[in-house]
Amino acid sequence: MDIAEYYDDIAQCNKCGFCQVACPIFRSTGHESGVARGRLALLRAIIEGRLEWDKELEGPLYDCLGCGACTANCAPSVPTADLIIKARNEYLEKVDRKPIHKMLFDYLLPYPRRLHLAARAVALGKNTGISSMARALGLLRIFGRDFSRAEGIIEKLPPLPFRDKFKPGVYEGDGETMRIGYFVGCGVDVIQQEAGEATLGLLKKLGKTVTLLNNCCCGLPAYSYGDIDAAKKLAAKNLDILSTDEFDVIVTDCASCSSFLKKYPEIFADDDRREQAETVASRFKDMVELIVPNEPVSVSPENPVVATYHDPCHLNRTLGITKEPREILKSLSNLEFVEMNDASRCCGMGGTFNITHYDLSMNILKHKLDTLETLGVEMIATGCSGCIFQFMDGIHQRGLKTRVVHIVEALEMG
Repeated sequence: MDIAEYYDDIAQCNKCGFCQVACPIFRSTGHESGVARGRLALLRAIIEGRLEWDKELEGPLYDCLGCGACTANCAPSVPTADLIIKARNEYLEKVDRKPIHKMLFDYLLPYPRRLHLAARAVALGKNTGISSMARALGLLRIFGRDFSRAEGIIEKLPPLPFRDKFKPGVYEGDGETMRIGYFVGCGVDVIQQEAGEATLGLLKKLGKTVTLLNNCCCGLPAYSYGDIDAAKKLAAKNLDILSTDEFDVIVTDCASCSSFLKKYPEIFADDDRREQAETVASRFKDMVELIVPNEPVSVSPENPVVATYHDPCHLNRTLGITKEPREILKSLSNLEFVEMNDASRCCGMGGTFNITHYDLSMNILKHKLDTLETLGVEMIATGCSGCIFQFMDGIHQRGLKTRVVHIVEALEMG
C-alpha cells in the first residue's frame, strides 16, 4: 500500500476546520493532530517528503475512531477514515506490526472453534477471578497499556459461545418462502448471546428456513487496524460460505458486520472474486431492515418503559439506516420512545479503540452518559454489540439504572 496514490484525495482538504465540531476525538482533546485536517496534513507531509515513517506517527494514525463524522461534515467529502486505514496499512508494512495483532487476525479470528476455545478460557478467568488477579499483578499490560482496565468492561462471560448452544445448521421456520442465512458476529457469538437468541427466534418467525452460519469474523477489526491482507483472508473465507443459492437473504444483527460485509466488493476490487462479493453484498441486510414494524401506537400501559436509541456509526453514516430502528421502537406498545440529543454522536467504542485508548474512549462516552442521565430513561437500545458493551461499562461505572439492550431484544418486550 502506498498512501501517495491517494494524494489527490488528501489534497482536497481545504483546512476549513468544519471537521473539528464533528470529531469526537478533537472535542475531547482539542489537539489538531486528532482531527481530520490535522491527520490529512500529516499524510500530505509524508507524501511530500517532509515527514518520515516512524513510530511517532502511531498516535495520530491510531487515535482515530473511524466513525466518519468528519466526512459527513466536510464540504468536499474527503473520506478521511478510509485514507487513515490505508495509511495504517503502510505504517504496518514500513514501521511496526505488533505480534498480538498477528496472533488475533491470523490465528484466532479466522477459526470459530479456536475463538470459542479462547472465549471459554477468558470466561473461566473472569468468572473465577483469575483475570482480576492478573490485572492486579499487571500481567495484562503485555497486551497494551490500557488493556488491563479495558478488560474489565465485561464483568462476567457466558461459559459457552452462542454457536455451542445453538449449533450451525438449518432450522425450520414459520414463514412461507424466505430462506435466511444468519451471519453471527463475534460479539454476539462470544458475549451477547441474549441478542443472538432473540434474533434467531425472530428470524424463525420470518423465514421458511434459517441457516445458522458457521462464519468467521467479518474482517472489520483487521481492516480497521490497517491489516488489509488479513481482512481480505477473513472475507474470502466468508465468501466461500455465503456464496450459495441456499439463501434468499443474509442477515446479521451487528451493525459493524453489516457495514463491512457490504464493503466486500471494495475489498476485492482488483480481484477475480469481485463479482462474487457483489452478489453476496447485494443480498445482505442488517436485521433492522428485515423487520416490518407495526403502526406506531399511543402509549397504553400505565407505566411504560421509557426508552431511547443510540445510532451506531456503521449503521448510521456507513449504511444510512436511521429511520427503521426508531419506527420499530415507536411501534412497541409498552415503550415510550424519547429521542436522545446527539443520538448519532460516536460512543467511543470504535472496535478495539477502547482497548488501546481506554481513558479517551470513556471521555468520549461521557457526553452520551450525561444525556442519558438528563433524560432519565430506563432503557437504551442500539444495533451494535460494541456500542452495547461501551454503554454497559459506562452506565455501570456511573451507577445509572438504565438498561442497555439490542433493538431485537426490545422487540421481545413489545
